[in-house]
Amino acid sequence: MSRPLRILMIVFNPVGKGTYWRAFHFARHLARRGHRVTLLAMARTRRLGWASRQEEGVTIVESPDMLWGMLRSGWDVWDALWRCAWCSRQDFDLVHAFECRPTVLLPALLMQKIRRVPLVLDWGDWFGRGGSVEERQQPLVRALLRPIETFFEERFRTQADASAVICTTLRQKAEALGVPPERIARIRDGADTEGLRPLDRDASRAALGLPAHAPLLGFVGAIFWRDAQLMAQAFDRIHAARPDARLLLIGYVNMPIEQLVAAPQAVIRSGDLRYEALASHLAACDLCWLPLCDSGANRGRWPLKLFDYMAAGRPTVATAVGDVPEVMQAHDIGALAAPTPQALAEAALALLADPARRARQGQQARRAAEGAYTWQQRTDELEQIYAQAIAHHEQAREGARPHGRPEAAGYRPRRRDL
Repeated sequence: MSRPLRILMIVFNPVGKGTYWRAFHFARHLARRGHRVTLLAMARTRRLGWASRQEEGVTIVESPDMLWGMLRSGWDVWDALWRCAWCSRQDFDLVHAFECRPTVLLPALLMQKIRRVPLVLDWGDWFGRGGSVEERQQPLVRALLRPIETFFEERFRTQADASAVICTTLRQKAEALGVPPERIARIRDGADTEGLRPLDRDASRAALGLPAHAPLLGFVGAIFWRDAQLMAQAFDRIHAARPDARLLLIGYVNMPIEQLVAAPQAVIRSGDLRYEALASHLAACDLCWLPLCDSGANRGRWPLKLFDYMAAGRPTVATAVGDVPEVMQAHDIGALAAPTPQALAEAALALLADPARRARQGQQARRAAEGAYTWQQRTDELEQIYAQAIAHHEQAREGARPHGRPEAAGYRPRRRDL
C-alpha cells in the first residue's frame, strides 16, 4: 500500500482460540510491512480490567468478559460496552472486524459511523440458520440461538466498505444478502511455513514418548459433535484392521473421543499445547485427517488445520466437503473420501499401507504450502481489499456531501453552516 495504516482488528474469541489465529497471523504480517496493528480480543479468564502487550510487532489488547462457558463467545454486554468505550478514545485508519457477534459488531459500527473509519467485515464461519448453530446438541439451545445468530450474522453485511470471506459458500451467501460482488474477496487462511516445519518422525516420537512403530493418525483442535462421531466410527474400522493403530488428539480437542471409540486405550491426547510444540506433534504422525460431515457448518468455513498439516509436511486424509477438495486435488497432498466412516477408513488404511506415497505427498504438501498458501500471500490479498475499502469509504463520504447550491440538493443548512 502507498502508506502505513493504523489498523484495528476485532475478534470475539479469547486470546489463542479460534479466529484469533486468523487475525493474529494477518496482524503480524501487516506489522512487518510497516502498518501499526492493534488486535482487540477477549481475555481468557479476566472479568475485570484490561491488559495490553506487544507480540511480533502487534499490540494485543485483552478485554474483560463477565460470562462463562460457551457464553464467552461474543455475547457479553459488559465486554461490548467496554470495547465501545475503549474504541471511542482511539484513532485508526481502518477497522477489520472478524464475524458479527455483538462484542465485535458494536465497536466496529461505532468506529465506522461515528469516527468515520472504513470497515472491513470478515466472514469466516457460517454461524446462523443452516450453519454451526445446527451442530449444537441441545434442541432448546439451537432453537433459542438460531434467530439471534442469524440476525447478527446477516443483518449488517451490506454496511461494510469491503468484505473478506473465507470460502465459496460464504461468498455466495454474502452476494445473496445484497453485498456487491465487486466488494467481496475470498481470502482463505494461510500456512505458517515459518512456525511449522517438517521434523523427523522418529525423533519427534521419542521426544514425546509416543509409540515408536504404531501407525499414528493425527487430529488438531476443536471438532463438531457429528464430525467427532464420524471420526470415531472411522477409527473403529481402522483399528479393527490395524490393532496397532493409534489416534493422536493434538491440542484442545473439545469432544470426548475416548468415549466414542470401541478401543479408548488407542486414543492418545496431548492436552493443551504451546504453539511451539505443535510442529513436533504433527511430525510424529504418519498422516493427519479431516473427518468433516457434509453440513452447512463445514461447507461454510475453511479448516485452518489443513494448512497446519501441509506446513508440517504431513499427508492428509479428508472428506470431500466444502473448498477442501479444491486445494487437495490441485496438489496431490493426500486422499479424499466420501463423508462416511467406511470411505474415510478405507482411504486412511490405503495411505497407511503405502509409505512411499505418504513421503511423496507429505513433501508435496510442504511445497504447496510454501508456494501458494503462505500468510504473506494472503496478506497481499488483504492489503488489496483494505485499499478498496478506503476508496469506497471516501467515495461514500464524498457522495454524501452537498454539491452546487445547497437548496438544489435538497440540503437545508444548519445554523453553524451559515
